[in-house]
Amino acid sequence: MNTGRLRLGMLSILLTVIVICMSVLALLSYATSLADLRLSNRYAQTVKVRYELEEEGRRLLSEAGDTAIIDTEIQLEGYKLSIKADKQNGETSFDTWSIQKIWEEEDSIDDLWGGN
Repeated sequence: MNTGRLRLGMLSILLTVIVICMSVLALLSYATSLADLRLSNRYAQTVKVRYELEEEGRRLLSEAGDTAIIDTEIQLEGYKLSIKADKQNGETSFDTWSIQKIWEEEDSIDDLWGGN
């Protein structure tokens, strides 16, 4: 009887490379999905704050009398709603209705060369 030897060297190397590649791709997919989750949560919080500002601005307009000049800023969680409107006889004309992120300049940058 002739028993031939099975040569599995190349096959085992190929399977090892495939397993390593699939493991790396799985880790990259997991890291990407976590980053997407963090970004979507941050976006959801931003949208929530913007809707709360819109609601507060509409409430302010509804509470104003029939003849009123409205010039106000409402701040909430790092965002600002600016309203400039003129309300006369039930009709409202808007000069400004804008939501902006409040930006504060950071003065303390430790190792930045001042140029002198």
